[in-house]
Amino acid sequence: MTHLIQLHEFDGGIHPPENKRQSNSRPIRKASLPSELVLPLHQHIGAPANPVVAVGDTVLKGQVIAEPEGFVSAPLHAPTSGKISAIEARQVPHASGLSETCIVIEPDGEDTWVEHQGLCDALGLDHCDDIPVDKLLERIRDCGIAGMGGAGFPTAVKLNTGKHKIDTLILNGAECEPYITADDMLMREHASEVIRGAQILLQILGAERCLIGVEDNKPEAIAALDDALVQHNEEHHIDVVTIPTKYPSGGEKQLIQILTGKEVPSGGIPASLGIVCQNVGTAAAIADAVDFGRPLISRITTVTGDAVRDKGNWEVLLGTPVSHLLSLSGYRPAKRERVVMGGPMMGFALPTTELPVVKTTNCLLAPTEKELPTNNPAMACIRCGLCADACPADLLPQQLYWFSKAQEFDKAEQHNLFDCIECGACSYVCPSEIPLVQYYRFSKGAIREERAAAEKAEQARIRYEARIERQEREKAEKEAKRKARAEAAAKAQSVKKEAPAAKASPVAEPAANADLEKLQKQLAAAQAAVAKTKEKLEAAREDPEKADKIPAFESALAKTQDKIKTLAKDIAAAKKAAKSAPAAPGPDKGD
Repeated sequence: MTHLIQLHEFDGGIHPPENKRQSNSRPIRKASLPSELVLPLHQHIGAPANPVVAVGDTVLKGQVIAEPEGFVSAPLHAPTSGKISAIEARQVPHASGLSETCIVIEPDGEDTWVEHQGLCDALGLDHCDDIPVDKLLERIRDCGIAGMGGAGFPTAVKLNTGKHKIDTLILNGAECEPYITADDMLMREHASEVIRGAQILLQILGAERCLIGVEDNKPEAIAALDDALVQHNEEHHIDVVTIPTKYPSGGEKQLIQILTGKEVPSGGIPASLGIVCQNVGTAAAIADAVDFGRPLISRITTVTGDAVRDKGNWEVLLGTPVSHLLSLSGYRPAKRERVVMGGPMMGFALPTTELPVVKTTNCLLAPTEKELPTNNPAMACIRCGLCADACPADLLPQQLYWFSKAQEFDKAEQHNLFDCIECGACSYVCPSEIPLVQYYRFSKGAIREERAAAEKAEQARIRYEARIERQEREKAEKEAKRKARAEAAAKAQSVKKEAPAAKASPVAEPAANADLEKLQKQLAAAQAAVAKTKEKLEAAREDPEKADKIPAFESALAKTQDKIKTLAKDIAAAKKAAKSAPAAPGPDKGD
C-alpha cells in the first residue's frame, strides 16, 4: 500500500546520461557453466573466510567450502557441484589489482544440490512468523549473504543493531548510477521475493515501517512492486516510494535524507537514527535463504557498453570468469580494450578479463573509446567551486584535493575525508579533469596504513614496558632473597659467638656448658634449614611444574620453626641454670 510520503532534498548531485535503455529491454538470462569457477575468500567487508575443503575434494552445489573467520565475516558456498582443483593465490577484482587466496572449482556439469530446506520446515513450525530472530540471523549468516549494492558488508552483522531501536527499514532500489540495471530487472521479475525479504527484515528488526525507494526512471519496477504488495495482502507498513532521478540518490546517507529528512552524523551510522538500509537484491537473497535454504551463490549482473553486441542482464554463478560472461554477450574488444567492473562513476577498470564475478559485481561495462573517452591529463585547478556544488556529502573537495596532493593527511582527516562516499560527482564536473576521487582514495589508504603502524607500535611499546617491569620485579625478588640469606647467616654467626662466651664463664659447670653449646649448634642448624626451606618454597611457587611440592615445603618449614622456638626456650633455661650454679671450689692457698 502506498501512503503519502514527504520527500526531502540533499545538497549537490548531478544528472549524467543514464544509458539504461541499452540493457533493460530484455528479460534476465541465465549464464551457462564456465570451465572453472574461481571463488576469492574475501568477497565482503571484514575478515576473509577460512577454507574447509582441500584440493581433490568433491563438493555439491550450495555446500560450505569456507567458514567465516571472526564476527565480521561471511562463509562461502560452492556455486555448483564439482571438484576442488586448486586453492591458491589469484588476482581478484579490486581496484588495487592485488592477489588473494581463491578456491577453484572444476564443475562436473551435474549441478547437484546439497540437501537444503526452508527454515520454517527445518524448525518444524507452522508459520514463518514464529521463527525466532536469532534463528533468522543465524540462517542469513550461514547462507553467506552480504550487501549486494556494492559495499559487501555482511548482512547478519548489519542487522545486529545492538542497543539501537530501529523504527524504519529502507530498501534501496534507486540504482542511480548510469548503465546499471541489475536491480531494476530484479524488481521487475522478482518483486515478490523483494517484498518477502522486506517482511523478514521487518520481523528481525522489529521496525514499524519499510520504505522502498525507487527512482522515477523505473516505472516498470515500481508497478511490479505495487502488484507484489497486493499479492502479499497489501502490507500496510511497506511503501514503495518514487523518488526523483538524481545521482547519487542511491547512496545510503543520501537515500535516508530523501525519504526521512534525517542526516546521518559524521562518523555515525544509520542505526543511531533508528534506521537500517538494505539493497533490494540483498532482500531477495534473504527470502531465498529463509524460505528455501538457498545460500548466496549467484547474482544478477548487467553486461553493457558499445563494445558488447548482446547487452542485457544475466543471472550468473559467483566465480564465473568475466571473459566467459563477456563471450556470452558478444563482446568485441577494441584496440584500446577496457572493461569496467561497476558503473562509469564508481567502477574500476579490470587489469584482465580472467577475473571472477563476486558477490558485489553488479555490472560489467565494456565501452568504446568514443562512448567513454579516456581522461585527458589533469590540468591546474582553477578554483571554480563546481566540485563543492556537486558534492552530496557537503564536503570541500578542493581543499581535500590540496591536502591529499601535499600528503597533509591530518588536515584532510580534519576536513571529514572519510565522509566522502567516492561517488565521483566532483570528478565528473571538474573542468580541469582532475581525478579527485583517486586522490581521496590514496589519502584514505595512507591514513589507514598510518593507523595500522601506530597500533603496531603501541602494541610493541606495551610489550616492552611489560618486559622491563617483569625484569625489575625479578631483580627485586632476587635482592630480597639475598638479604634474607644474609640476615639468617648473621644471626647464626651471633649464636656461635655467644656459645664460647658461655663456655668461658668461670661460674658454670663443665656439663652445663657442654649442653648449652650443643643447643646453640642445633639452633644455628635449624635457622640455616629455615632459610634454605624458604628458598625452595619460593622457587616452587614461581615454577608451575613444582606446584605439587609446595605443601611438603610448607610443612617442613612449620616444623623447623617450631623446633627453633623449643631450642630457644631450652637455651634460655640452660643459661639461667648456668648462672645460678655454685662456683667450683678453687685450690686452697692457705691463710
